[in-house]
Amino acid sequence: MALTIGTSYFFTSISLDNASDATFSGYIQSAKSGCVFTLYVRVNMANRYIVFILDNQRYALHLPVVERVVRMVHITPLSSAPDIVLGIVNIQGRITPVINVRQRFNLPKREITLTDRLIFAQTERRRVALVADAVTDVVECFEHSLSSAEEILPELKYLEGIIKFKDGLILIHNLDKFLSLEEEKSLDLALDAP
Repeated sequence: MALTIGTSYFFTSISLDNASDATFSGYIQSAKSGCVFTLYVRVNMANRYIVFILDNQRYALHLPVVERVVRMVHITPLSSAPDIVLGIVNIQGRITPVINVRQRFNLPKREITLTDRLIFAQTERRRVALVADAVTDVVECFEHSLSSAEEILPELKYLEGIIKFKDGLILIHNLDKFLSLEEEKSLDLALDAP
C-alpha cells in the first residue's frame, strides 16, 4: 500500500525494543474511503540522532536516549542545585531537572522563550531535560559521515563525535558526561531536600 496525500497518519505509541530498535505503532485513515489500517513500523535507531539548535549551531543526541520533546513549560528554580541546573519541571507527575546546555557549552546567556523546546532524555543515572532553541530533525548517519571527537577535539569531554553533511557539521554530545560527579551529588542533595 502506498502512502498518499490526503491520508491521516497517527502514531499512537513508540516502544524501545532494545538500545538500537524501536517499534512505532499507530493507524492510517484514508481520506477517500475512511478505512482505518493498523500500522507497525520497526526502525533501527543505532545510527539515528535528534538534532537541536542553539545559537544557529546544530547539535545532536543519540535518538535512543531521547524520551520526548515538548514545548517550554515553567521551570521552577531549585535552591542549592549546581549552577548548571536551571531548575525542575513537572511533566505528567515526573519531576525532572533541567540542564543549562548554554552554560555547559559556554554560549552567551539568553532568556528562555515560549518557543524554546525541552528535550527529555535518559542518562545512565537519571532523566534530564535540556533547553533548546529548536529541535529540527532526526537524521541517520552512516560510518563515512561520522568523525570521532577524539580524532579532532580530544579535550572536549562532552563531545562524542561530529557528523559531516554537505550543508555543515552537527556536533554529537555524550549526555552521560554533561554533569560531573560533583554536580550529580549536589543535584541529588537538592532534589532530596524538603
